[in-house]
Amino acid sequence: MATIVLAGGGTAGHIEPALAVARAWRLAHPDDVIIFIGTTAGLENKIVPSAGFTLAHIPKVAVARRPSLSWLGLPAQLLGAVRASRIILRDADLLIGFGGYVSAPAYLAARIIRVPTLIHEANAKPGWANRLGALMTAYVAVANPIDSREFTEALITGLPLRSDVAAAYTASRSDFKGARIAAKKRLGFDEKAPLIFIMGGSQGSVAINKEIAGAVPALLSKGLSILHSVGRANALPKAEGAYHPVAYVDAMADAYLASDVIIARSGAVTCSEFRALGRYALFVPLPIGNGEQFFNARTLVADQRAEIIEQSQLSAAYLTTHIDALLLKSAQARIDGSDFDLHAADKIVALGEFAISAR
Repeated sequence: MATIVLAGGGTAGHIEPALAVARAWRLAHPDDVIIFIGTTAGLENKIVPSAGFTLAHIPKVAVARRPSLSWLGLPAQLLGAVRASRIILRDADLLIGFGGYVSAPAYLAARIIRVPTLIHEANAKPGWANRLGALMTAYVAVANPIDSREFTEALITGLPLRSDVAAAYTASRSDFKGARIAAKKRLGFDEKAPLIFIMGGSQGSVAINKEIAGAVPALLSKGLSILHSVGRANALPKAEGAYHPVAYVDAMADAYLASDVIIARSGAVTCSEFRALGRYALFVPLPIGNGEQFFNARTLVADQRAEIIEQSQLSAAYLTTHIDALLLKSAQARIDGSDFDLHAADKIVALGEFAISAR
């Protein structure tokens, strides 16, 4: 029996792939102990326990994106987080990290006490935590090829899919056309009307929501249906005709399948789930961070399944003017999804098994 520790908290982009790998590991090794590392402030506190996994906490290392006096406290914060990580990892046989502020202290602690480490990078442009971790281990996996020294020999696995998305792809692969119609019916929309699905990430986007609000009347006048996920922290607009605003979409696989055009941020998880089930997307990368969201969507653009605009370009007028062209491109895009990421979790599990055996 082995003990596997997974580090990937803070955002759904880190947590969901980690959960997919944890489920795959549990399926392959039902007697193993699986522990997640997180902080008391992260989204993992809701998602991980509800998925049936143990969550252990370390202090959060808060790194400001720009130079700040808060940087003076980083050494002490990092030391405390590394100490807490060492305690969690002391009986571990493997650490699997997915990036983010939770992973960096875990990588350092694992290196100190010589716990084998496997890193998975979801983004096309890696963050600092995984860049650091990749210098400490030979076991590195990536969702897509990355032109970077630390990742040139990484195993290309794809990005682990949520169980509902993976199941939806498997159920739809023999008849994607029928699956898309059925999904539209399940969501309560007219199967003959084009459906636009808007989402701004797991927390929603105030900037996207504002422009959508201004575009709704014109879009409805074109006979379109609209599913708008505004985010739980944002005010819910009034429903109007075929405009259905929701705080969060629970049936996400159906939303991907049913939509003719998706307007969304291009986080790694969103791009992966869209690639599996979606038809055509207008991606609006988050204008902060290290620019990874722009790079995440490039392969989908190359496959003629998406296009990218900057947030400054997005407006109600832009959407009203361009929606017909987007729908035409959707109609010309292939009807099927993609199995590129379908077996990513199993590939990561296999690499982890090798890392343990080589210890």
